[in-house]
Amino acid sequence: MTAVLGVVAVLSVLLVLTTVDPRLDGAGILAGGADLHVYRDGAFRVTHGYPLYTETVLFGLLYTYTPFSTLAFIPIELIPWGAVNHVWMALNLAALLGCVLLCWKMLGYRATPRLVALSVLLTGACTFLEPVRTTLFYGQINVILMLLVLWDFSRDDRSRLRGVGVGLAAGIKLTPLYFVAVFLALRQWRAAATAGAVFAATIVGAWLVLPVDSRQYWTSTFFQSTRIADDTHPSNQSIRGVVAHITGTPTPVWLWILLAAVVAALGLWLTARLSAAGEHLLAVTLSGLTAAAVSPFSWSHHWVWFVPLAVYLVHRASTQPRWWIAAGALYVVAGAWAYHWDDTNVVIGLFLYPPAWPVTKILVNIHVVVFASVLGSVLVRELRAIRTTRSSSSVPATPSGLPSAPTTVPPADYRPVSAS
Repeated sequence: MTAVLGVVAVLSVLLVLTTVDPRLDGAGILAGGADLHVYRDGAFRVTHGYPLYTETVLFGLLYTYTPFSTLAFIPIELIPWGAVNHVWMALNLAALLGCVLLCWKMLGYRATPRLVALSVLLTGACTFLEPVRTTLFYGQINVILMLLVLWDFSRDDRSRLRGVGVGLAAGIKLTPLYFVAVFLALRQWRAAATAGAVFAATIVGAWLVLPVDSRQYWTSTFFQSTRIADDTHPSNQSIRGVVAHITGTPTPVWLWILLAAVVAALGLWLTARLSAAGEHLLAVTLSGLTAAAVSPFSWSHHWVWFVPLAVYLVHRASTQPRWWIAAGALYVVAGAWAYHWDDTNVVIGLFLYPPAWPVTKILVNIHVVVFASVLGSVLVRELRAIRTTRSSSSVPATPSGLPSAPTTVPPADYRPVSAS
């Protein structure tokens, strides 16, 4: 495993640095930071009394996050302009490593030096996944939000702090609110209440400090989905985006709500069964992917939940080599493959490849295709497990139809422990 991850990590770093000139404006990994500077400008505006939502911010963009987010971003505003991109990328890489380590913890591994070394390699390997590469390029916050959520779900079910991470993440960006529903589906009432209370506290706290901006956001801006982008935008990697891509027109709200509700309900049911079977990492990973899928607009960098999925696949491959096929497939279809339109214009990610290609209808929805594959695979296993349980009382199946934690034992040098 070490050799495989080492090769992929080196390959990933080389691909990130060589497929596009690192300093190419608008595409090079070292020439980005647009979203980071929007965060920084948002913090600057609220600390200097400028309106946040009624005027454009840096680069002529519109600020779309919550008022609380600007308070959370104030430390970014204090970092000098010339250093902020490098500091934030280092923080994002550290957060990515933290996410990988938390994933191993949820799988029942102890934090040994060997595991940390493997996690560093896996972190490097994941940098070429398009959602991660884009997060690093734009200076996005999605990896840090994922870290907060994983911190919650890696804690003991009875922990009083379980739910704090989800509440804070939702206070900055609303998408993590989906995990409150996950807590409810798992019947973890205290965690759901804690997450809800922390989220409410972010609203009240921001309203006390920023009453004008808070009133503008929660009574007007919050309902203006067009501030993000049109449904048909190729980067809209959500169910709503899929319908828009296929039809070429904006998705009717009623249709999106219907489809999203069905998928969310299915995702929650499967998550509850996976969690009951001890498959805690796969459960939270499926939840993260579902949240991105049912969102009205999901930029590709919202799909950083491919990272926990990659950890899970590597874990399974450690004892069943056939799982390397799935890990390799994820790497290929979610990779940050570059397409050079000319010497100065480059697009990153398969969903932005030329519209004239025969496979465009698939490529333009590639992240949702991955999600559908994961959701479908888990669903098939669950249905098989239910049939097995009903047909045989002498050898009951696990609730998920997947091997429970003690059944699939990772290699001894990882020093795994029970995932209870």
